[in-house]
Amino acid sequence: MQRIHGTAGVVPASEHAGTTAGTAPPQERRDERSALRTEFAFDLPRGYVDQDGTVHRSGVMRLATARDELLPLYDARVQENPAYTTVVLLSRVITSLGTLGSITSNVVENMFASDVAFLQSLYRQVNAEGHTRIAVTCPECSHRFTADLAGGRLGES
Repeated sequence: MQRIHGTAGVVPASEHAGTTAGTAPPQERRDERSALRTEFAFDLPRGYVDQDGTVHRSGVMRLATARDELLPLYDARVQENPAYTTVVLLSRVITSLGTLGSITSNVVENMFASDVAFLQSLYRQVNAEGHTRIAVTCPECSHRFTADLAGGRLGES
């Protein structure tokens, strides 16, 4: 399985480096488009504040496996409180966050609620629907546009 890093909407390097359309062999272009993306970069709206006061915002979430969704069911904390499933699941699929060495359930427990909601939404987008783009309508002018949940800070599109 090939890992592709970065935020959604990033142009592949071969299309970015001054090459003209049609210069890559057709098979190579087809492979670039069909490569399975398994990791998604994100920026938390607020950021996780660690015990030293350092704010960690940028991270990476990988696609969940069936094992990721099954193992929390055996966790005593989840059996005691099913709402804890989110904490255990997110701690399994977030592979990095800022300069933290590892992402544990304790890290997720101590995130701001708005960041956990953001991560839950990103999880649903990349695992259930297979993309990180959502349709948005401006409440003031009714302009419709597409926003990318994986990358960019709030208010950017």
